[in-house]
Amino acid sequence: MHIQRVAGRPISSISLIADISAEANASTLKYRADVPVADTWDLSPIFPDDAAWETEFVVLSSRYEEVSGFRGSLGKSAADLARVMEFEKTLDYSIERLSQYAGLRLSEDSSNAQSLDRDGRLSSLGAKISEACSWVAPEIQEIPDDTFIRFLEDPILSDWQISLQRLRRLKPHILSNKEERLLSLAMPAVSGHHETFSQLTNVDMTFGSVRDDRGRDIELTQNSFSSLLQRPDHEVRKCAFTSFYTEFDAHRFTLASSLASSVKGDVFLAKARNYPSALEASLFPDNVPVTVYDKLIGAVRKRLPDLHRYYALRKRVFNLPELHVYDTYAPLVGAVQSDVSFNEAIVKVLDSLHPLGDEYTDILSRGLKQERWCDRYENKGKRSGAFSYGTYGGPPYILMNYKADVFSDIYTLAHEAGHSMHTWYARESQNFQNYHYPIFLAEVASTFNEILLTEHLLATTTDRAMKAYLINRQIDDLRGTLFRQTMFAEFEKLIHAAEESGAALTLESFRHIYRGLLDTYFGEGVVIDDVLELECLRIPHFYSAFYVYKYATGISAATTLAAQVLTTGETSHYFGFLKSGGSKFPIETLAEAGVDMRTPAPVNAALDLFSRRVNELESLVQV
Repeated sequence: MHIQRVAGRPISSISLIADISAEANASTLKYRADVPVADTWDLSPIFPDDAAWETEFVVLSSRYEEVSGFRGSLGKSAADLARVMEFEKTLDYSIERLSQYAGLRLSEDSSNAQSLDRDGRLSSLGAKISEACSWVAPEIQEIPDDTFIRFLEDPILSDWQISLQRLRRLKPHILSNKEERLLSLAMPAVSGHHETFSQLTNVDMTFGSVRDDRGRDIELTQNSFSSLLQRPDHEVRKCAFTSFYTEFDAHRFTLASSLASSVKGDVFLAKARNYPSALEASLFPDNVPVTVYDKLIGAVRKRLPDLHRYYALRKRVFNLPELHVYDTYAPLVGAVQSDVSFNEAIVKVLDSLHPLGDEYTDILSRGLKQERWCDRYENKGKRSGAFSYGTYGGPPYILMNYKADVFSDIYTLAHEAGHSMHTWYARESQNFQNYHYPIFLAEVASTFNEILLTEHLLATTTDRAMKAYLINRQIDDLRGTLFRQTMFAEFEKLIHAAEESGAALTLESFRHIYRGLLDTYFGEGVVIDDVLELECLRIPHFYSAFYVYKYATGISAATTLAAQVLTTGETSHYFGFLKSGGSKFPIETLAEAGVDMRTPAPVNAALDLFSRRVNELESLVQV
C-alpha cells in the first residue's frame, strides 16, 4: 500500500534564520469554529462533508478483503496480473483520499475528538489493508523471469510497466516466505530504538527554563531551543545551550545505546536482504549510486574554507573574543520590520515566480485565492509549522500559521507553494501509480521557489539593510541545508561503516567520530564545547539513517535549475521535472532537466552561490 508523504522542511536541523516575534498569547487565539471561512481551506473537493467520508470509509472497509480472491492467479496471465494491480490501485486511491481528509481535519484542531477518532479508525483500517495485500508483491516476485518478460510485452500492462519493473528490481533482496515472516516478526524488536529515543527526548527529558533578554523565564524545550539560540544576547544563547546539553549529558549512555541499536538494526537488515552495505540498501530503491553520496561529501569538504570565512565574519560583526557554535545561529543582520498581510504575501510570491510563466502563476493564484488551498492562520489546537499535503484526488493543500509581522513567513508560503505545484503538475501529467515523486526530489521545487523569491526581493529593493537581511538569510539556508546536512550524512556513513567493520559502537566512539567532523566543518575559528559532541545523540534523523543527504542534493539541484530559468528564460526543462512525478528514477529525472547529480557540478553551483553571497554580505556589513 502506498503511504502518502506530507512535504515539509528538515526536522533535524535548527531553523537557521527566522524572525523572532513575541510569543503568541494563547488566550487571544480563536477557536476553530470562530475562524472566518475565507481564511480556511476548502476540503469539499475531497469530500463534501464528514458524512461523505464515513460513507467511503464503510465502502472501503467492506471490499478490501476481495483482494484475497486474486491469490494464486498472478502468474497465470498478463490479464490476471493487470486485474489485481487495478484492484489494488482502487484501494490505494480510496485510502489516500480518506487519509488526506482525515489528516487535514485533524491538523485543524488536534484536540477535536471526532477528528482523533476518524484518524485512529483509518490507521487501524490501513494496517488491515496492508496485511490483506501483503501477499501480492511476493507472488509477483515468484513469476518466472521469461513469463514476467512476456507479460510486460502485453499492452494490457502498459500502464504498469514502471511499477512492475521497480518491484522486480527488489527480487534479489526478497527472501523466502518463512524468512520474510521471521523478519516481519522481528521488526518491532529491531526498530524499538525509535520508540526509546522518542519517549526519552520528548517525554522524560526536562530542560528547565532560561531567562531571556527581556527578563522573562522561557521554558526550554526541543522547540524553544532553536529560538533561544537565535536571540541577540550572547548570555541567553550560552545559558540555553548549557542547560539543554546538561540534560542530554545526564542521559548520554542511554542515548548512545539507542543509536548503536539503530545502526546495528540497519546493518542487520541490509545483510539479511543481501545488500553490500546499509548505505547501499538505503540508496537502492531510488537507484542512486553510492558515488552520488560520496561526491556530495567530497565537494562540500573542498569548500569548507568558504564556510570558515563566513564564521570569521560572524565573529567580527558580533565583536566576540571567541565564537562558540551557539553563536552561529543568531541572525547576523537584525530581523526586518514586517507588516505584510497574507494577501500581500501572495502577491510577492506570485511576482517572484513570474519567470515560470502565466500558466504556473495563474494556477497558483486561483488555488491560494479562489479555491482556498491554504489554511492561513493559527487557531487553538491547530498543528504548528507549515506543510503541503497533496494527493491525486484532491487539491494540494497548504497549512500555514501565517503572521504578518514575521517576514520569513513569506518564504514559508513560497516553499510550500513549490511543493503544491510540484504535486499539481505531477498529478496532471501522470497516472495514479506514477505521480508520487520520491523524497529525493521532494525539496527541489520548494527550494527553487525560495531562490526565485530571494532574487526577486533583492532586485526590487534599494534598502541596504533589507539586502543584507535577504543575503544573510540565503547564506544560512545554504549553511543549514548543504553544509550541515552533509556533515550529518558523513556521520551516518562513518558509524555504519564502523559497525560493518566490526568496531564497537560506544558513547566514546560516537563522540570521537562526531568531534572530528565538528572540528573539520566549523574550523579553527569556532570554539567547540566538549558537550556539543552529544549533538550526535539528539538528531532524530540519525535514528532513520541515510535520509539527510537528500536535503543537500535537493538544494543543489534547485540552485542549478533556478539559474537555468533565470539566465536563459527557458522553462521547458523545469516543467519536465515537475511533470515527471515518479515516472523515472530521480537521478534520471534530474538529468533530463539538465542537472546531473552523478557529477559534483550541481553541488559546486550551490557552493559557488554560497561563496558569492558571503562576498556580498562582507561588502554590505563592512566590518
